[in-house]
Amino acid sequence: MIRPVATEIALFVTPFVIYALFLFATRAGVLDPASWALPKLAWLTIAALVLMIGSFLVLAQWAGVPPGQSYIPAHVDKDGKFVPAETR
Repeated sequence: MIRPVATEIALFVTPFVIYALFLFATRAGVLDPASWALPKLAWLTIAALVLMIGSFLVLAQWAGVPPGQSYIPAHVDKDGKFVPAETR
């Protein structure tokens, strides 16, 4: 469960990190409040949310079991043997 959460957090933070790297590369004030004005933060937030929504759509469309098949998770059978996960 932690991997999808970490992925979504990373996707949300990405536009802000790219903008900070851009400010650093252009020798603008990374910590200058004028560089992080409210309209810029709003656009960065919108970009971050679009990335997150896009990732949710990609996961919903192409993740999981193919149509018409069922997923059987890994388990331990009655004899105590480990049975790996499979798709039938």
